Amino acid sequence: MPTAFPPTRRFPRALIVSASLLAGCAGVTPIGDLLNDPSRYDGKTVRIEGDVKGAVGGLGVGAYEVKDKTGTLTVVSDQSDPPRTGAKVSVKGTFQKLLSLGIKSLAVLKEESRSLHD
Repeated sequence: MPTAFPPTRRFPRALIVSASLLAGCAGVTPIGDLLNDPSRYDGKTVRIEGDVKGAVGGLGVGAYEVKDKTGTLTVVSDQSDPPRTGAKVSVKGTFQKLLSLGIKSLAVLKEESRSLHD
């Protein structure tokens, strides 16, 4: 039976590292991780999932809170109206640390894309 790669051929290390990084980008980051270590994620693109807890907006802009089992994070959007309260969402965006005071962090996720789940 032929194999896709001969047994003596090895994958280049750069290819394996690149594949690992791409796989990591698609993963979901728990909101608690973002809030517990905001400096680590500041300015980075992350994906979160959870339930919309509250939403305000109109005319294609808005803000809403997403809650998962680890915490709650505010998402701001200048691309579309916010989803309805109670919707299950997956949001990709840029995490922005605004302020840290002791054990409390104030941060937002600037939405790049969003998908709704049933």
